[in-house]
Amino acid sequence: MNYRLVSWLLGWVALLIGCFMVMSLPWALPGWGVRNEPSIHVTGHFETRGFLALAVSIVICLAVGGLLMRFGRRHEGRLFRKETMAVVGLSWMLATFLGACPYLLSRTSRGPAVRLHAEISTPSVVHRHWLHWGHWVRLPQMEAKQAAVLQYVLDGNAIGRTADELGQFDEQWALDEGTSLQTAEEIVRTLALDEYWTHVLLLPGSKGPDDRRNNFRVRYVPMTLADALFESQSGFSTTGATVISDLEDPHLIPHCILFWRSSTHFLGGLGIIVLFVALLGQGSAGKALMRAELPGPSSDSSTARMQHAAIIFAALYAVMNVILTVALKMQGLTWFDALCHAFGAMATGGFSTYNGSLGHFQSAVIEYTVIVFMILAGSNFTLLYAFVRRRPSALLRDVEWRTYMGVIIATTALIVGFGLLHEDFVSLAAAVRYGLFQVVSIVTTTGYGTHDFDRWNNAARALLLLLMFVGGCAGSTGGGLKVIRHVLFFKILRLEIEQSFHPSVVRPLRVAGRPVDDPDLRRNILVYFGMVLVLFTLSWLFLLITEPDATWVGDPDHKLIDTASAVAATLNNVGPGLGTVGATQNYGHFSWPAKILFTWLMMLGRVEIYVILCIFVPRFWRNA
Repeated sequence: MNYRLVSWLLGWVALLIGCFMVMSLPWALPGWGVRNEPSIHVTGHFETRGFLALAVSIVICLAVGGLLMRFGRRHEGRLFRKETMAVVGLSWMLATFLGACPYLLSRTSRGPAVRLHAEISTPSVVHRHWLHWGHWVRLPQMEAKQAAVLQYVLDGNAIGRTADELGQFDEQWALDEGTSLQTAEEIVRTLALDEYWTHVLLLPGSKGPDDRRNNFRVRYVPMTLADALFESQSGFSTTGATVISDLEDPHLIPHCILFWRSSTHFLGGLGIIVLFVALLGQGSAGKALMRAELPGPSSDSSTARMQHAAIIFAALYAVMNVILTVALKMQGLTWFDALCHAFGAMATGGFSTYNGSLGHFQSAVIEYTVIVFMILAGSNFTLLYAFVRRRPSALLRDVEWRTYMGVIIATTALIVGFGLLHEDFVSLAAAVRYGLFQVVSIVTTTGYGTHDFDRWNNAARALLLLLMFVGGCAGSTGGGLKVIRHVLFFKILRLEIEQSFHPSVVRPLRVAGRPVDDPDLRRNILVYFGMVLVLFTLSWLFLLITEPDATWVGDPDHKLIDTASAVAATLNNVGPGLGTVGATQNYGHFSWPAKILFTWLMMLGRVEIYVILCIFVPRFWRNA
């Protein structure tokens, strides 16, 4: 193993990440983070906390990059297979840790320090000591009015409720349930005296921004290390899953940190290494890095073509980001919202600046615009380049792209039909609009949402769950197994079935009428599907064993589906799943071991398993 060469290349990656962080600094200026929603106020002052967090993070990136390059400054030799896999795998790990720094240093809030299981009026609070990594402590069941008051305060988000609002709650309670011995304000003040509640409930006069200082509110807890690593990897891997419950309060997550969060999509969209090769070349090393980084099977082994492809991919990617940003701006979005949502769509990531995702805008024009660009982002960029070069037939002749579009059309038709049959939609137009958007969002592994698909019928939900394992085309920014692997997998199955009753017949594996030359491709495809199945099963069992049933007190049976969809959504870089991780939910309620597992799964899905798994094999690091 050529450790000095690996270290030198990792140093460049750290410097690249630090340079990208600089782009987020201007959004800390007053008035820069203007949002489309009038109720979301701009703080009106310099976001010192976010700016300093980014500045320190940039220094950390430069320092780490400098140290790594100093160690590798006298490197010799060239990249071979082991060095290539080490650089790619360690780059994603390094990016995850460096990308987590702004969240930790800015003390970005994850969510409220209390959650209420409404069905049995049982609360859970975050453990007081930071060494417990945000572990939840379950408390005894509350009385009906206590639980109702707590839920009312929670519904006020981080701003909370005024004394007058609590008085109005008492009046409504008296009409519905009759008079009670304690008022809502007395209940909150009494709870705040308890040893577990004193660090959770904030009374008027507590430290905080002016718009909430005199309110009764629930404390919001900052992200733990597990949370920050999860959010960072979710951005770089373009998964779009989040642990943050409120994206619309700049006091909880500053605009400059929110922009950095979306920027990780831009950087991870075509892969850190692809952008690295496009910018710095690296000769034959660039070819090796590209082959390890680009998802999906590849037959092109030319060094010049690999470097040329990196430049083309990066250029196409940047141009389409610009076009989508301008298009969204023309449709009424602010520059801040347009940029962030363009980053999410073109990277097939899904990070939004609103709790309601893209559905916040309630605009069919915006949704159909994003649908077009999500389809483009999930297509092979080589074919898109051919299309730009006035060879549109290349798309139609490609078996993978035809299958990709066929899956989208067929699944949309089924979901529209099932939705109308079960009255999930008010009209055919609404069914097509929401059904098509969600199908494209899931199959491209973008994860944007415009409708709460978790409320759809079971057949539609099952189809979306299956789509998570399809993914986009090879050579796209999409995640998942890739369409071409499914095409090859079913062709291999057909050949194996035929060989079972005609053992003497030998037929080559063909794609688009041409035989596949790679003799190992059949084995590689089958092994890859097997590895995905094993990872999915073991991760699912781990969650079923380690996650407390209390999270699913309403219906414990939902734990099976919710955890399975969470594993599928992270392993395939989709983002939202079903149930507690559905379109309107997040991953914040999971324990820290589960978040570390999800972080690892997102990395495996993005870099396609082999590269990451090899790093954990001791023999990989031995000189042999």
